[in-house]
Amino acid sequence: MSEEKEAFLSRWSRLKREAPDKEKALEVRKAEEAKPAPVLPPVESLTPQSEFAPFMQPKVDDALRRVALKKLFGDPHFNTPDPFEPFSGDWTVGEAITPEFLATLNQARTVLFPEAEKKPEEQQEAKAETKDDEPGRQDT
Repeated sequence: MSEEKEAFLSRWSRLKREAPDKEKALEVRKAEEAKPAPVLPPVESLTPQSEFAPFMQPKVDDALRRVALKKLFGDPHFNTPDPFEPFSGDWTVGEAITPEFLATLNQARTVLFPEAEKKPEEQQEAKAETKDDEPGRQDT
């Protein structure tokens, strides 16, 4: 934090000296790109125990890589769902909540059931509470 900013001319000079290093790195990268693509085994001969690393190199065509991966993941070992994964099961086959149990839940009483199902005594109490709070009247 206490470092001073580098002056413009010294920064420009430093970057100018570093430029040849970047050019050398580009030449090395071009030389690597010029190397031939690796020799790959035929996809039909691949088994789950085969080596798939050569198919993951950047020189390999994407279509060939996908075919090799399909061959790998077509094995039943990779095709079975994880029993401990929470979203791998079908959770829609459970039993429905019975109406009797649903009526005992406080949230269901207030959200799902209409006000008409309240007891008449509760309705009268609710009306009495609202009469006490008249608009324009101040409590003293």
